[in-house]
Amino acid sequence: MPLPLEIPVRYTEEDAGYVSVRPVIKQNFRLNELVDMVVRVTGKNASRVQQIFQSGTVIYNGYRYWWESLRADLTEIQNLLISFPEDDPSISLDRSKAIAVLFETGGGTQLHVIEISREEASEKRLFAVTTPWKIIVEQSAAFPARYEKYSHARKADLHRVSLPFASAQHLLASMLQSAPRARRNRWSTLRPPAALLFLSPR
Repeated sequence: MPLPLEIPVRYTEEDAGYVSVRPVIKQNFRLNELVDMVVRVTGKNASRVQQIFQSGTVIYNGYRYWWESLRADLTEIQNLLISFPEDDPSISLDRSKAIAVLFETGGGTQLHVIEISREEASEKRLFAVTTPWKIIVEQSAAFPARYEKYSHARKADLHRVSLPFASAQHLLASMLQSAPRARRNRWSTLRPPAALLFLSPR
């Protein structure tokens, strides 16, 4: 039996470790909307999508969603995923098309990632000669960019630029110096990034 085109879904805010007293919202999702949300969590992985459809629950963006178990064979799931992009290592980084950058610090269980959008980093303080975004682009250009993957969660290709500690320190200090006060206050707790991951939509 094919999957239904509309699926009744309930969702509420996820309170990890606590019994939630938040209201439960009911909404009908079109099949393609539910697939899109699940793929943002699993990536383009047909067996994982099949498993989540059958389990009838997923946590996404701070909310828990659930529905009646949906059973589908792997071929049907694979057909639903055809339109989703694949990883493409042949794509080289064009910084002019990047819409955001991820600052990655630490590693393992201490990995910390902060996303900075091009829009917010394109503001500069009064009398500054450049913007934080231009500093990120220009100072990272001295180091090679390596294709990482296509992120379905962010709908963008990711390219990694690893930075020596001294270069990362200089980049962060230059960003803070050129940023307007509100951005400078927000970024004051940032640590020099071990890597930058540029996000480029297709």
